[in-house]
Amino acid sequence: MKPNKQEAPQPKSLRARQVAALLGIGLSTVWVWAKRPGFPPARKIGPQVTVWDRDEVIAWRDAQVQQ
Repeated sequence: MKPNKQEAPQPKSLRARQVAALLGIGLSTVWVWAKRPGFPPARKIGPQVTVWDRDEVIAWRDAQVQQ
């Protein structure tokens, strides 16, 4: 019997470095864009932990490509 080769589930929330990697931009650019209207809102989940919703970031990225 072959082992079930399933991909690991994608995280629902992304840290700034993960957002940067997903969008192909630098870490500092994530923080600059986070202050602009239209970019998906960040959520603070701890004193030094900020995350973005993965689906919102992907939807935003896809919308930019279509413009």
